Amino acid sequence: MSQHGPPGLSRRALLRLGGAAGAAAALGPLGACAGPTGAQSAGAMTLALNRSLVSLDNKLNQFDAAVTVQRAVRQALTRIGPDLTPEPVLADRFELTAPTEWTVRLRKGVHYSDGSPVLVRDVATALSMYKQVSGSFLASFFPEWPQVEEVDDRVFLLHTERPLPVLDYLMANILITPGDANEAAELPSGIGSGPYVVTAANRGTGTYTLERNDRYWGARRPAVPTVDVRFLPEESSRVVSLRGGEVDVIDTISPDSAEQLTGLPDIAMDSVPGTRINQLFYNFRKPDDHPLSDVRVREALTFAIDGRTLVDDVLVGSVTQADGVVSGALTGAVATGAYVHDPRKARGLLAAAGIGPGDLTLKLIWETGEFAGDTTVMEAVLQMLKDAGVGVTLQQFEPGGDIPQWRQGRGGDWDVIGNGFASPTGLALATVQGMFGGTAEKEKTRDTYQGYVVPEVTDILDRAYDETDPKARQELAAQAQHAVWRTWPCLWAFVPNSVLARRRRVRGLALEASNSYDLAATRLEG
Repeated sequence: MSQHGPPGLSRRALLRLGGAAGAAAALGPLGACAGPTGAQSAGAMTLALNRSLVSLDNKLNQFDAAVTVQRAVRQALTRIGPDLTPEPVLADRFELTAPTEWTVRLRKGVHYSDGSPVLVRDVATALSMYKQVSGSFLASFFPEWPQVEEVDDRVFLLHTERPLPVLDYLMANILITPGDANEAAELPSGIGSGPYVVTAANRGTGTYTLERNDRYWGARRPAVPTVDVRFLPEESSRVVSLRGGEVDVIDTISPDSAEQLTGLPDIAMDSVPGTRINQLFYNFRKPDDHPLSDVRVREALTFAIDGRTLVDDVLVGSVTQADGVVSGALTGAVATGAYVHDPRKARGLLAAAGIGPGDLTLKLIWETGEFAGDTTVMEAVLQMLKDAGVGVTLQQFEPGGDIPQWRQGRGGDWDVIGNGFASPTGLALATVQGMFGGTAEKEKTRDTYQGYVVPEVTDILDRAYDETDPKARQELAAQAQHAVWRTWPCLWAFVPNSVLARRRRVRGLALEASNSYDLAATRLEG
């Protein structure tokens, strides 16, 4: 594998194309940079997110940093703990009592912020609403939706037609809210059972104020009385605001920003290996006669990408090049292969598939903030593909724009998307199901991942989910991952570390691999 960038690129300095004027001209006009929005309130902790939190509900979208805020307001029956296994939250019993039956018991005394009790029917309604919403991120993890049978006011059964032995993992993502106020859409307001309540919200600007829930049922009461959430899409603004003391925590930090912040006396950096995988994913909705519908072409293009240069010189060691189809940190993840840089081989394989220099032009799209250093990565990839004789156009979307429509194949045509996929269950099997378990039926409602529908993969996943023996289930999960790799679904993929920066007055923040943390456990000093 080459350890050097392609011709015309000079390692780190020249790969920082995203900040250059020429790159800006090539990408077209971008949204105005958002700057600091005022000083902190006394006694408040302020979080500055790189993506707009449009809702405190997660039916449609669940980017990593949103989980921290969403789960401070609304809770689930279980949560995925730091060791990536389920922990009880609203339920104190979650037990597989038959191959297709789970027995669940609500914890005694759990209630919402208005004092009303959490009811079994609220769980049933939540499942119904998550099932009905179109384009749900979480729906892809469920091979089928369980049915609720109430036993008494605390105990209920979850029934499935086929075995679903990982349901306790999956239900960690179904946030419970009063049934009468739930809808088959993201809820912009309303109450939950969490340690905080929302006292002000502007989903247009992504600004929220959370106050301590004085009626919280849990033993751990929040130490911080007020949490302010802001949306600052421009990374430089987040860094300046953190250094100036206007915000306390920022997420999704590029290596350049980390370098600026490291060593400052009032700033601490937290980093852990991540469970999210970022991909330059192919569009699987192409017609049969399109080059990207040919697995030979998809594989050939991967040889044009110098992953080592991207990791070492663009992302400066803040990520790991993927050696599988999911993050290696997930339970049950296996290594399936390696991305190898060989532009000569790329040109040769493309020629064998009937594609000569200049015959193929790819359109790459992504949303600003999808991963740290996104623009710089895309500019470098553009040059690498050009060196292999492949033309490239770039289209960058502003946060909160219409890229979700493009992901679903409703907004416009594209060839490769720079995208990240969170792993909210901690399981490799569930993440493979979420990305690669698409079916023709799901594609009708665009509930597939970029149109990926491969019956061989789906069949293996179905058998894995039916398997109640853990060892046999893991063997099938490994088979599924290898089957996915053979389809070459990505131009390139990498696993970022979960990284955030905070002012040292923020204590007790335990960053998890999911890039989230328990907001109620944090405290302020000084």
